[in-house]
Amino acid sequence: GLRIEQLLRAQIAIILFVAAYLAEAVRGGLQAVPRGQYEAAEALGVPYWKSMGLVILPQALRVSIPSIVNSFISLFKDTSLVVIIAIYDFAYAVKKSVETDFAWKKYFIEAFLFSILVYWIFCYAMSKYSQWLERDLARGEHR
Repeated sequence: GLRIEQLLRAQIAIILFVAAYLAEAVRGGLQAVPRGQYEAAEALGVPYWKSMGLVILPQALRVSIPSIVNSFISLFKDTSLVVIIAIYDFAYAVKKSVETDFAWKKYFIEAFLFSILVYWIFCYAMSKYSQWLERDLARGEHR
C-alpha cells in the first residue's frame, strides 16, 4: 500500500519543483516594473512593505500571470508522474479500473479518451481563467 513517507516525498519534490518556477515568474514580473515606480513610492514616503503591496506587486502580478498559470497547468499535468513511485493518479486509476473489471475491458479506449477529456477541461479552464484575469488586471492600466 501507500506509505505516508512516499506521499510526503512526492509532495516535497513537486512543491520544490513548482516553487522554483513560480519564484522565477514573480522575479520576472518584479523586474518588469519600471524603476520609477519604486522611486515614486519612496518619494511619497510610502513604507517599503506598503509600497510593495499597493504599488509594485499588483503591477508585477499583471505581467507574471501567464507564467504563473502556465506553471499551474504544468503542475496539474505532472501529477501523473507520481505513478513512478507507486502513488496513483487519475489516469492510472482509469487504467486499473478498466484492466481489473472484465465488463469494462471493451471500453478501454473510451476510458482513456474520458481521462484525456478531463485533463483537457481542467487545463482549458485554467487557461481561460488566466485570460480573464489578465483582462481584468489590464483594465486598471487604462485608468
